[in-house]
Parts: sequence; C-alpha cells; structure tokens
Amino acid sequence: MPITLVTGLGNPGRDYQDTRHNLGWVLIDAFAREKALAWAYQSRFEAEVAVWKHPGSGRTVYFAKPLTYMNESGRAVAALTRYYRLAAEQVALVYDEYTIDLGRAKLSASGSAGGHNGVASVLQHLGAGFVRYRLGIGPKTAAQMDIKDFVLGKFTAAQQSLLLDSLPHFLKGLDLLLDSGVEVAMNQINRKETTPTNHS
Repeated sequence: MPITLVTGLGNPGRDYQDTRHNLGWVLIDAFAREKALAWAYQSRFEAEVAVWKHPGSGRTVYFAKPLTYMNESGRAVAALTRYYRLAAEQVALVYDEYTIDLGRAKLSASGSAGGHNGVASVLQHLGAGFVRYRLGIGPKTAAQMDIKDFVLGKFTAAQQSLLLDSLPHFLKGLDLLLDSGVEVAMNQINRKETTPTNHS
C-alpha cells in the first residue's frame, strides 16, 4: 500500500525551531522546498498541509506538520486519515530518534513509541501500522542529562554541519519510500551502516 500521508513531528513556535525534537519538520520542510510545495494551515486538522502530485504514479501525497505540540500529534494525524480515508499503513511518520547516531536514519513498519511522546500520541489516536522514518539525533551527550532536556536542546555548530551533509541522504530515503514502497526503502536505508562522522 503506497504512502499517501507523510507527517513530520515537531513543536510549533520560535523557541523550538532549531531543537533536536523538530528534526522531522526540518526534513519535510526541505522536501517541500525541493519540490516547490506550499504549506497552508488547515484548522480542521490542526496542521500545516502541503500537497504533492507524485510524478511517477500521479497519485496525491499529503505532507503535514501538526501544530498541536508534540504530545498531541496524534490528533492531527487521526483527523487527516479520517478525512482522506487512509489506512494506518498509508501513513509515514518522520521524527527524531536519540538512540540512532546523528547522520543515520532507520525505516521500520512497526515498533513501540520508544519513549517518543509524538509517536505515543499517534499510536493512541490512530493505532499501529504506520511507517516510521527515524532520523538520528544521538548519541545523548551526557549520561546524567534528562531525555527531555536533550531532545529540546539545540544542535552544536559541528552537529548542524553534519546534519546539512546528511540532509540529501535523508531526502533520497524519503523519495525512495514514496517511489518504491516500504520494503525496498527499508532494505536500502537500513543497510547503510557507515561509521558516523565525529560530531562532538
């Protein structure tokens, strides 16, 4: 079943703009820029939405940024899936993952929330079955640092540089998911186990 809704998870507002927790928004914003898509706020979804016609298949793909704050992301995702009559399997979530090193990404079709409040909210409102495109923000820099403090912290200059270098690869992964489906994309994205650049 092809992906029809891609939702980036993040928090609205200037205070959260460059935080690790908003990496999902960074990627789908970059995708929208690359494809010249326009975002429009849709109050019925509590989200900004962009629409893209897939050039290969001609199908419509929706991109969304919930504006509900992270821990209520599922409200927006569920509203979108109800309105467009989508199954959970047609939804891809793009979000940050602190257990994956910065510069790496993983794609999966199942799993738990893993401590991510946005994913927990989507599981609560939509149920399981959606695809997860997890973008690494790790490793967590200090053992004593609270997870919340870490994900709501900002990237260092060196990490920002690594992120910019990684963005084209993340975009290719998203293109692959939309072009070729979950299995093909998983095989390619998850196979790339290169040694990450030092980003301390």
